[in-house]
Amino acid sequence: MSEKERSFRDRPINIDEQGHRKWVYAKKPSGKWYRYRTLVSWILLAFFLFAPFIRVGGYPLIMLDIPDRKFIIFGAIFWAQDTFILALLMLSFVLFIILFTVTFGRIWCGWLCPQTIFLEMVFRKIEFLIEGDVAERRKLDNSPWSTLKVAKKSVKHGLFFLISVLMTNVFLMWFIGNEKLFALIREPISEHLSGFLIMLVISLVFYWIYSYFREQICTMVCPYGRMQGVLLDGKSIVVSYDYKRGEPRGAKANGDCIDCRRCIAVCPTAIDIRNGTQFECVNCSACIDECNQVMQKVGKAKNLIRYDSAEGIEKGHKSVWNTRNRAYSVVLLLLFGFFVFTLTTRSATETNILRTPGLLYQENSDNTVSNVYNIKIVNKTHEKRELKLTLLSPEGKIQMAGNHMLVGDQGRFESTFVLILPRSAVKPKTIVTFGVFEGDILLEKVEATFVGPK
Repeated sequence: MSEKERSFRDRPINIDEQGHRKWVYAKKPSGKWYRYRTLVSWILLAFFLFAPFIRVGGYPLIMLDIPDRKFIIFGAIFWAQDTFILALLMLSFVLFIILFTVTFGRIWCGWLCPQTIFLEMVFRKIEFLIEGDVAERRKLDNSPWSTLKVAKKSVKHGLFFLISVLMTNVFLMWFIGNEKLFALIREPISEHLSGFLIMLVISLVFYWIYSYFREQICTMVCPYGRMQGVLLDGKSIVVSYDYKRGEPRGAKANGDCIDCRRCIAVCPTAIDIRNGTQFECVNCSACIDECNQVMQKVGKAKNLIRYDSAEGIEKGHKSVWNTRNRAYSVVLLLLFGFFVFTLTTRSATETNILRTPGLLYQENSDNTVSNVYNIKIVNKTHEKRELKLTLLSPEGKIQMAGNHMLVGDQGRFESTFVLILPRSAVKPKTIVTFGVFEGDILLEKVEATFVGPK
């Protein structure tokens, strides 16, 4: 191996010795894994595009309303009062990412990451359609400006910008809903000039990323690629080159690798997978498909490059599954189950009962003591609820200001009530328990402090 080949880890693969950008001309991929990845990508793209239009009980499937601190996730509403639950979900998600990476490597980047999906399955496909494969694109870029070149570049970049604008507007629907977005579009731009300029700037950022910056998001910006250097180990499943079978490489060598370099030509980050696991590798499987096609042509077994672990390559395991991978997969399923459980068992209401500030207890002539309380109820559902407040312990009487506790769709109820307890049941500080009922169904229990004479 030459000194140049040995220094592949000294700098990013798309930067030359002078620090200049080297444009990556990735060959158009094809093969079994690419078809699977295309199917997954189209499903995710369809979800991204149509999720804001899907309704559950007349409300968005997903909406992240940051100004109102209201988040709708798969039809379940999370308010600011649910911060603890959201924090638990976030911690579970972080743990999920760690275990997922330790077990399955950087497969998220190649199969599920929005950056890869949009670049490879939308923008790159448009580029292949207009400018052709590697040879045609190189020839077009290196040729002098002509009518044909201007036309192709104009059409390509025009489509890139239009798609970037579409992406920005779809993302916006995830935060404000499709009805509000369409209402904004119908109104004059002058009435929402600042919002329009922000949308335009974000669209230009998307356009710049997918027309110019491209794979550098993965190789230079995204921290996840660096994380895998800490998280991966010899048992992690990654795209791997079987060096035991492939070396020594060359058309006349004894190894199966004929050194055709087509695995490099098809790589979207232009790495040589034969150098081992690199943080630039997004595990997209393009090199697997390309190598399998070459192996088939030269009459050798497929999967010289495949999904496997370093230990699997070294010891010749036929299966990528081992005890640890199975155990981690079970933990991942449990974490996902916890997420679903949290969504489905979360309380339909959030009730806060506090003694009214500045007011002391009152001793009554009928040998009772009373405290005044403020009550606030948040309805976390899309249904109107007629509720009832009941004292569960100790025995006493509630005098509510108003006759009905009717909480509207995603609404709030605020009121004041007086709690009256027998003098014999009162201590200087007594814990009282309330029940919030809808009909005969107990929705939640709430505790509060009752103060009385010594």
